[in-house]
Amino acid sequence: MSVTRRHFLRAVAAGGGLVAAGVVSPPRAEGASNAKGVAVGGHQLPPLPYAYDALEPIIDEQTMRLHHDVHHAAYVKGLNEAELLLAEARGNGDYRYIKHLEREIAFHGSGHILHTIFWHNLSPKGGGAPKGKLSAAIARRFGNFETFKAQMAAATKAVEGSGWGILAYVPAFGNLEILQAETHQDLAQWGAVPLLVIDVWEHAYYLKYQNRRGEYVDKIFSIINWQDVEQRYVQALR
Repeated sequence: MSVTRRHFLRAVAAGGGLVAAGVVSPPRAEGASNAKGVAVGGHQLPPLPYAYDALEPIIDEQTMRLHHDVHHAAYVKGLNEAELLLAEARGNGDYRYIKHLEREIAFHGSGHILHTIFWHNLSPKGGGAPKGKLSAAIARRFGNFETFKAQMAAATKAVEGSGWGILAYVPAFGNLEILQAETHQDLAQWGAVPLLVIDVWEHAYYLKYQNRRGEYVDKIFSIINWQDVEQRYVQALR
């Protein structure tokens, strides 16, 4: 926990409410509110859709455990904390910390969403090229798959600092777009629907590839789950 976050939680705890002695009330189960959406503070860490070592040798087991169990879990925890604190602020009409809470929700919420997509975008049986409607859409937008792959890899490698390379569908334009997201939420286009995301925060690759981000990005295409990306595209068209 950062110094800023620790001081913030202590300040709120001093005023009573949901946070007492730095402990946030436990969240409800994900999906417990059914059609109403995830309950406030009820987000949960989704399990990996494969074993921790399933993506070796491209992504090693140690990296997967740290990335999923520590980093992704931290985004879920941060999102839940921020939602609960914002709910408390709504209840008592005290919006002194609104700027901080809005940033926390944007940062941790985007991190949670993108990581959840990322795990399913990968598969030990992945690689190759997309098929069906996604393949046709890529050909229309980028000319062919190899041109798309070259632009996607270049954009991902060129993310400044920590962030993501993202293939998204933008309903407002009716087109696919390749975007960068610095940290988790910066530089996105409003309304864009992420289909394929490639994590280039250092924790995603540094244990195995050190500073060789380009090598990691090139190799990850061999485990892309194009069936999952295709399903996301079809769903986005509805």
